Amino acid sequence: MNITRLAEEERLSGATVANGFIFLAGQVADDATLDAEGQTADILQQIDALLAAAGTDKRSLLQVQIVLADITDAAAMNRAWDRWLDASAKPARMTIQALLVDPRWRVEITGIALAPGLQPS
Repeated sequence: MNITRLAEEERLSGATVANGFIFLAGQVADDATLDAEGQTADILQQIDALLAAAGTDKRSLLQVQIVLADITDAAAMNRAWDRWLDASAKPARMTIQALLVDPRWRVEITGIALAPGLQPS
């Protein structure tokens, strides 16, 4: 099996590509001073960059999991999500509330996408 690791850091890869899928690590905002809407927009840009590095884009997303530090931020997160989303290619999505490692983080997003060559028609 061939595995490609993208955006490697000390403890993890930003994404791994294997068996026709792209697995995104949990992405958090580079700027933790932003509100939930701003952090979500920041994270979605990171996801766009990771998918581009894997040779694809957000239309290949199959499943997304969103973790909010405070569920009352759902409306703010959804504003950024709705601006970013390709309405013709909506992934399955789950949103939950949970504590995040850094208390300044409001949002963390992960997901699974199809790798190039297996794109939906």
